Amino acid sequence: MEPDLFTAAAEDRQEKDPAGSPLAVRMRPRTLDEVVGQQHLLKPGSPLRRLVGEGAGGPAGPSSVILWGPPGTGKTTLAYVVSKATNKRFVELSAITAGVKEVRAVIDGARRATGGYGKETVLFLDEIHRFSKAQQDSLLPAVENRWVTLIAATTENPYFSVISPLLSRSLLLTLEPLTDDDVRGLLKRALSDERGLKDAVALPEDTEDHLLRIAGGDARRALTALEAAAGAALDKGEAEISLQTLEETVDRAAVKYDRDGDQHYDVASALIKSIRGSDVDAALHYLARMIEAGEDPRFIARRLMISASEDIGLADPNALPIAVAAAQAVAMIGFPEAALTLSHATIALALAPKSNSATTAIGAAMDDVRKGLAGSVPPHLRDGHYKGAAKLGHAQGYVYPHDLPEGIAEQQYAPDALKDREYYIPTRHGAEARYADAVEWTRKHLGRKRS
Repeated sequence: MEPDLFTAAAEDRQEKDPAGSPLAVRMRPRTLDEVVGQQHLLKPGSPLRRLVGEGAGGPAGPSSVILWGPPGTGKTTLAYVVSKATNKRFVELSAITAGVKEVRAVIDGARRATGGYGKETVLFLDEIHRFSKAQQDSLLPAVENRWVTLIAATTENPYFSVISPLLSRSLLLTLEPLTDDDVRGLLKRALSDERGLKDAVALPEDTEDHLLRIAGGDARRALTALEAAAGAALDKGEAEISLQTLEETVDRAAVKYDRDGDQHYDVASALIKSIRGSDVDAALHYLARMIEAGEDPRFIARRLMISASEDIGLADPNALPIAVAAAQAVAMIGFPEAALTLSHATIALALAPKSNSATTAIGAAMDDVRKGLAGSVPPHLRDGHYKGAAKLGHAQGYVYPHDLPEGIAEQQYAPDALKDREYYIPTRHGAEARYADAVEWTRKHLGRKRS
């Protein structure tokens, strides 16, 4: 739906007198060159540059795009830049409030604009994942026939939330979370720029670090917190935003945690040791400290996957799949929702029965290999598929276990020097008890002597 008279007037006043607008709005980039981050999407000849008219000549027109990324990474900003830079007709809809009726009205208007005075239409559709299948279907003819060039934004995986026909008619552009350096550059620009705070206050390093942790890679959140803290500092007559002022403003204490220093490793170590010790409450405390400090959720997820094998192993075979699923989910959704997934996995691992038998087993086996206890592969286990193998005695005398009633053959598998070595020493904790019974039975039927 195109802006009405009152909306257009409000937007015009906002451009002429932006002082009353939020800092995040005032600091929106005016060109693609001012965009922070997402440089992989802004190279010469990229779909976004073609949308704003850079190199868009010739028989190939600009493509419709789907922008996928976490909140605050610049999806709306990119659409805004396109709206200001292009000479095309620009219409904005939100899937939260719009429906098929509004979509059809835009499409009808686009066809009239194209036929009447040759004006192309760019449609920005925010939150496209909130559209039903039928609502998304209504976009297909317009996108396919290029009556509109679609810019759709979503925070959810388009492969699950956007219909396949629309995906196949658009280019999927993935926005990456902003780095601390990206957000830091944006804050510095907002502090000094005429559109921003015009050097009214300074931002000390410790306050900036806490602000970056609060932001968590979300540019909008960073600028909103900066504006609130700057206002509080100016009200106090302070020349800089102190850490205390920022904490009071955002109601969030600064966590003593250096992601590149001792705290990073100490708290991560405490998390894993609390899981190993089955103290679920302590584990959740350390997890919360890492989350609040802005730790990379992928780092936490990797530590949980290691813990699942190192400290739980076969005592609960579901621990590793839970940790892996958590890591995959975290990579897809990011913070803040990733905190729920990490909590889920941490609780499951902390309360699982524990066994380090997989850890000690591979450690003992690798220790023997390093000591040179290897030896030749027994002849009956060697490859017998090539010509001449039989003459060498390879694969001769091998007993195929599936041919036997019990499915196990009494024959030697390990090299001579290790034939009676036992690396796996199972516990009887949780599900590993059945593995303990199984290993005792198999070793007996393999004719192994107890070491």
